[in-house]
Formats: sequence, C-alpha cells, structure tokens
Amino acid sequence: MTSVPNYSSICILRLSAIGDVCHAVSAVQAIQKAHPNAKITWVIGKVEAMLLANLPGVELVVFDKKQGRVALKNLKQTFKGQNFDVLLNMQVALRAGFVARCIPAKVKIGFDWARSKELHSLFINKRIAAQPHAHVLEGFKGFAKAIGVNDYQPSWEMPYTQQDQNTADELLTAEYLSNKLFVISPAASKAQRNWLPERYAALADYAHQQGFKVALTGGPTELEINLANNIIKHSQHSILNLVGKTKLKELLCVLKRASVVLAPDTGPAHMAVTVGTPVIGLYAHSNPARTGPYLYQNYVVEVYHQNLLKQTGKTAQQLPWGTRIKGDDLMSQITIDAVKAMFDHVVQKESL
Repeated sequence: MTSVPNYSSICILRLSAIGDVCHAVSAVQAIQKAHPNAKITWVIGKVEAMLLANLPGVELVVFDKKQGRVALKNLKQTFKGQNFDVLLNMQVALRAGFVARCIPAKVKIGFDWARSKELHSLFINKRIAAQPHAHVLEGFKGFAKAIGVNDYQPSWEMPYTQQDQNTADELLTAEYLSNKLFVISPAASKAQRNWLPERYAALADYAHQQGFKVALTGGPTELEINLANNIIKHSQHSILNLVGKTKLKELLCVLKRASVVLAPDTGPAHMAVTVGTPVIGLYAHSNPARTGPYLYQNYVVEVYHQNLLKQTGKTAQQLPWGTRIKGDDLMSQITIDAVKAMFDHVVQKESL
C-alpha cells in the first residue's frame, strides 16, 4: 500500500467559470480536511475570485486574463522563490496551460488522456485516474483522490458575511422573506441556452398560484436585463426584479433564502447547490449528467438526449463524454407542462 505524501503546500489551478469553481470548492475543502497542515493557494479568475474571496484557509491569487502576457509575468513574480509540493491543474484550456507553466511545482497533476484537450498534456507530469461518463464535480474529486483524499460526500462552506446576507435580505424585503420563495435565474452565458421569457413567466404565475413569492436574479448585462423585463411583461403577477442589483456574494445569499430555484445551464444554478437550495435545471445543449446541478440531477428537465440522438444517431454513452449539440431553438422544446410537473415534484419531494 502506497503511503500518502505529507504535503506542506498545494496549488489549485481553476480559473473559471462560476459553476466550475463552485464544484471545485467541494474538492478543495475535502483536501483541507485531509491535509490540515498544508498551505493551499488557488489561482483563480478575477470574477470568480469575487465569489470566493475569503474562502476559509485558502489564499486566492487572481489571474486577470484581460491583461494577457502581463498577467503571466505578474504570476511568475508572485511565485518567485516558491516551489509547491503539487499543482492540481483542474482546467484543460490552453490559457490555463500557460498559467500552469508559471507555477513552480514538483508535481503537476492534470486530467486523464480522455479529457485532455488544448495541449493540456504538455503542462502536466502526472494524471488523475480515468472516469468515464463523470460529472464535472467527480472530475475534481479525482484530483483530491490523486493526493490521498478518500472518496467523500461533497459539501460546501461558502464565504459570505453577515453584511452580505443583510444586504440580500433588504433587497428581498420582509414580504418575500416571510413566504416561500421561488427564484428564477433565467440567463445563461449564451442566449440560445435560455428558455423563452413567456414560459418563465408562466412558471412564475404557476408558482404564485401555489403560494410562492417570485424573484428574478442575474447580472447587469443587457441580455439579462432585457430577458428579465420580458418575463415581467408576460407575467400576470408581481415579480421582484433583482437582476443587476446584487454582487455575487449577495446573489449567493438570495439563493440561500430561496425555497427552490429555476435556471438553465448557468453559474447561479451551481451556486444554489452550494447553499443547499433545490434547483430545477433546464438543459438542451449539454448533458446534465455532466454539468447539471450536482445534488439535484433528478430535478432536471432536459431535451438533450433526444436531440443528441436525432443529430448524431448515437447516444451520450456512444459519443465523447460532454459532447454538446447545436441549435438556436432547442430550449423551446422544453414545455411549460414538463417544468410545471417537475415543480410539483420538487415541492412534494422537498416538503415545500
């Protein structure tokens, strides 16, 4: 039986995105428990660092990709004279590979051959075990296992302050806090992954009829603001519009107050998972078994598998894991009735 090294310094490399860093937090915190004496440093993207600032026991080093070569030069300077026992390179993007080159470490662990893309293999000297058909979070668990962390049940201790919670509660107001709360986080990073505004509105009205208050959340982009306005325009009942009004930590606190969240393939869905809020995920372009809300994959409404078979003639198990499918109208195949039925199921299952 091989003994586990006694690590004194561990570097994590995962720059983006919000959902993925939420998955990674569970692995990092499991590593902390298994290696309590190790100093843990996490190289992370600028936006993602806003969510994870003050993560207990972890030093965040921000890499701002917009700075290009300057960011790489700064990273080299930051780590000058250091030498980590191990680097866990949890990102296969080529940019992450160049970042990995700037991090001095005796051992650089990356993904297995099947998941290596964009020259990932050039920037590592050891691999995690292969995991066919694994969720993204399971991949991160593989990194923890590679440094001696036994299998664990993912859990999260997300960093937010009482002031963050107070601000979120002020935005929600006493009326929304004293009732069951249905939060819709309607926007993904690409418009084609969003459900239709009139259908979001139909679910908002349905939830209202079931005794829920309804709130919309999201960022300050034009796409998100316009989508929220269209949802409100189509709704027959009052909706609290918080789109563009919360910082990431405040959004986390809003999601924590929710009874249930409805979202497409987007970061806030995974943020909700970290604070124990049930999520109804809407999926058409990516496989929810790989990228769905980890603890609530049974609450997903999806048309991915039928469209994958239609477009390729093969199932997800017969294709490279994580194969995405294209189409601007795929999300429109998710019906209002299907999401209502899932809403009812979640309400019953979670005793809401």
